[in-house]
Amino acid sequence: MANLAASLIRHDRIETTLPKAKELRSLADRLVTLGKRRTLHARRRAVELIRDRDAVHKLFDELAPRFEGRMGGYTRILKLGFRHGDAAPMAAIEYVAAEGSAKSEGEGHEKAPKAAKKKEAAAKKAAPKAERVKPERKAKPAKKAAPAVKHSAKRASPAHKATRSGEK
Repeated sequence: MANLAASLIRHDRIETTLPKAKELRSLADRLVTLGKRRTLHARRRAVELIRDRDAVHKLFDELAPRFEGRMGGYTRILKLGFRHGDAAPMAAIEYVAAEGSAKSEGEGHEKAPKAAKKKEAAAKKAAPKAERVKPERKAKPAKKAAPAVKHSAKRASPAHKATRSGEK
């Protein structure tokens, strides 16, 4: 796991089997949390975990500042299918892009529509109650009457009635 974590830090994305990727996710996220602390003790703990000083240097100087405003979820696992030789499930694990970068926003996604919706909602709340229009509600359908309770054949038989009243 230490070598996988060091490779992930060095390359930002690696391909491995799905179980290894899932296990590596917790270690990689923990290392970023250590990097965000920026203390000597955190740096020594990171060296203790991955035993690669160059990777720790990159972790503290490049990766940790990239995730400064993020509270967790620093990695992403993408399933790639199955390996040809032994049909093992393969996956790619990568560090997510920083909040403000073009990678994280994707193509065609803009934040302007969300801001417009928030302004519209704030304008609705600020409008006087007389101007607000309530949508009309549909009338609820009438409830159906409960079906009559049918007694079993045993209770409806005359012999049963006779035994209940004391007659034979």
